[in-house]
Amino acid sequence: MKSGRDKEKQNDRCISSHMQTLHRRLLHTLNLGNRHFDEKTKRWRWQCANIEVQKNVLRSIGAFLDSLLGDARAARHAVVKESVPDILGALLWILQCKSEALLSMASTVAVKLVSVLPNPLLQSHMLDLVYCLSSLLSSHQVEVAIPCATALNFVISNLSATSEKEVMEALKEMETSFQIFGNIKDFAEGAKKIEYFEEMTLLLSTILWRWPPSRFPVCNDVILMKGLANIHTKTDSSTKLALLKLYTSIALCDSAARKLIEDEEVFPQMFVQAMGKSNPHAIRIEGFRLAQCLLRSQDNCLKVVDLCGEALVEAIICGMTETRLSSKKIGNNHGSLSVEACQLALITRWAGDHHTNFWKQGIDRVLLNLLIENIQDQLFEPVLSLEKQIYIAKEGLKGNYHLGIRSYLWDILGWLTIHCGENLNPCTHGSELCINLLITCACLSFVDTLEKWCRICQKDIDDHFQSEPVLRAVLMMIHSPCNSISSHTRFLLSDVLKVKGMPCLKSLLHTLDYTSSLESYGSFDKLQLVVNLIGFTCLSSLPEYQRCIIESKGIKVIVLLLKRCLDNDIHIERQSFIPHLHTTCHERSCCCFDKGDWEGSNVLLFYSLLGLTEILHQCDLLRENPQQFSREVTNISPQLVSKLQEICKSSSFSPGVRWYVSYLLTYFGYYGFPTELAKRIGKSLNMEEYSDMKLVLAKGESLSVHAVILAVRCPSLLPPQLLPCRKSSKEIADNFVRETMREVRLSSHVDYEALVLLLEYVYLGCLHGSEETAKKLKILAKRCNLQPLFQMLHRHRPKWGLPFPSFNLTSSFGLAGSCFSDVILAAKSNELVRWTCNICSNTVPHMHVHKVILQSGCDYLQGLFRSGMQERHQKDLG
Repeated sequence: MKSGRDKEKQNDRCISSHMQTLHRRLLHTLNLGNRHFDEKTKRWRWQCANIEVQKNVLRSIGAFLDSLLGDARAARHAVVKESVPDILGALLWILQCKSEALLSMASTVAVKLVSVLPNPLLQSHMLDLVYCLSSLLSSHQVEVAIPCATALNFVISNLSATSEKEVMEALKEMETSFQIFGNIKDFAEGAKKIEYFEEMTLLLSTILWRWPPSRFPVCNDVILMKGLANIHTKTDSSTKLALLKLYTSIALCDSAARKLIEDEEVFPQMFVQAMGKSNPHAIRIEGFRLAQCLLRSQDNCLKVVDLCGEALVEAIICGMTETRLSSKKIGNNHGSLSVEACQLALITRWAGDHHTNFWKQGIDRVLLNLLIENIQDQLFEPVLSLEKQIYIAKEGLKGNYHLGIRSYLWDILGWLTIHCGENLNPCTHGSELCINLLITCACLSFVDTLEKWCRICQKDIDDHFQSEPVLRAVLMMIHSPCNSISSHTRFLLSDVLKVKGMPCLKSLLHTLDYTSSLESYGSFDKLQLVVNLIGFTCLSSLPEYQRCIIESKGIKVIVLLLKRCLDNDIHIERQSFIPHLHTTCHERSCCCFDKGDWEGSNVLLFYSLLGLTEILHQCDLLRENPQQFSREVTNISPQLVSKLQEICKSSSFSPGVRWYVSYLLTYFGYYGFPTELAKRIGKSLNMEEYSDMKLVLAKGESLSVHAVILAVRCPSLLPPQLLPCRKSSKEIADNFVRETMREVRLSSHVDYEALVLLLEYVYLGCLHGSEETAKKLKILAKRCNLQPLFQMLHRHRPKWGLPFPSFNLTSSFGLAGSCFSDVILAAKSNELVRWTCNICSNTVPHMHVHKVILQSGCDYLQGLFRSGMQERHQKDLG
């Protein structure tokens, strides 16, 4: 009886024999033509004008290629490699002859050729093939255009990085994209086969995927886009799939994505419906991929949420839950619906109404079901003891259920808890037990992960790239604005760390101290640094570890890391060590206007700031040893404080980094948000020049101010009759202009020192004062509704995702400030222009502006104002 190996050898011999026979026939037919040497390409080329010979050659090539189908080894046989130049040469000649009788047959053979032969074998003739196929795309013979589009699509889809540029240049030279535009428009107006439209659309989507410059022109072609929209509503699944792929490629351009979403009535609903469970699997997958491209910026996401947020979230939830039995342990298979849905669910990284929809639709239950197999069967009791919850979570996590999407689950859980409202009540949706179990799973995984990194070499950790997401999720839950989530996370983390917490902390500090001194970092070193820093930050939020942190010089270690980040010695982006964040959508995107993550690109800088603020916050709360706390704070070098102040002023840093820097600076007596513009405006503080109002206190002290600055920055200091919301701008201006200096008397409860500090903040964007003076200011800041300042004075930790306060005087040109104008800039124009003004009746185009603002930003205008430039008073112009 023959063994399996003998049978395999016999099959190989049979295949080789058959292939050899077909190869001999192919050579025989090729020999009926001629070969000439092309001086331009320095290659021998096959040629033959006889149509019958050409037909026989095509048949022989087709039969030879058919023999290779389904056998990857046969396609790499030496005989095949030797034959490729002759086969390609003959096929190219026949295609270039453009004999109508043979074009259909030749283009069909071209499809076989590019789909059967390995791409490296075609490399030397790739450009010739691209030029030839492109020239036939607009053939009036549909039977020619369709296979040419299919073959060209196959070639471009399998391009190597080295040949991509020259092929794209060839397509540009042939104006291939514009040819396809025309073909699609012709289909919309004519009666060509639906296959024609599908193949042209798929080819265009592939080109746009590879070639960014052609994306926006497609989206900007109104006729084309309208035709595509009409076709989508009328066609079957295969055509919808082709259209979705095209839209996905277009949406890689952020400008095009914005334009698509602007079609509020049709497009958002179209791609949300494509994700629905009533559609075939392939369409749903492409629907999710399109949504990922469209919603990769916060602005686009929030627009779609406003239009169809509930349906969007419902589609995501449905996609996450549809894990087939065969995918019980899902790998990184992007064909998986649940993977694509989880990828889209990362829109939770932005705050918005979609969070409410996620909670309403039971996202907590969905996440728990994906973490623990058959969890619903174990939740037969509405209330479980803490011990029982820990047991269920431990046993469930051991099963490694859906391990391939677990990183997504931790990220989604973290974002949901950090962006939930302060008043989120888990009992409202009947999900308190689910949320508690999720927190338990996260805390147990946190401890397990931390222990592994402290105990063994990170390279020995199988799932080392999944370490950061779970640690980050716990960090976010600790900082959740929802008190029940935050307090339960801290309580549970303290409980599960009772035995292992202190050894882990000491190991973390030792590792951080060592890795922070390294001169260079590999990918594992970077990941270890981040993992250790997040772990340390979480532990520093627990009061029981404060003494160890202080005694082990924890602040010194973090400050050293922070200094190195600020000196650009260490820059670590989260995407560099988190594989699940790498998507072809992000790699291929262009024209991205996204503002970036709130935490910034250098996560090590952000976590260092967060860790340092957490230590100082806890020390400030405990204050068991005020002298030691004061010593730890003052030991932070003045040079570092100066750098932190510069970060606050710089818009190149992320909002999260600037918020935490502002928080840190409160420990050094700096409260607020300095900017360069505020610094220039601040020069007018306490200056009589251009001031038009005096704030008079009960004891007779007075301070000269500028009404427009107060109107824009702190309107609560203005008397009610001067607020634009109470009267028209013209009434305010008429009343205000009668007095060159208006006095406003303040309440006897207003402290002079506190008012001075408040005005410092109003003019400069920040203030400097002691703890005692800051205490006096708290009441005044609250009454003036200066929420950001009030938050800093009370050292409330920044809310994740909160925009950084800006020093914006733009509203001084509007209703809030124009009524306090002391100079008018009029246009020098003889043309009749319709012009109306809310302040005066002058019909010449003009603007009511303010000397104090203009001179702060322009030395030239400052010189004009001070030199007595020729002016006309408002009354003259009115």
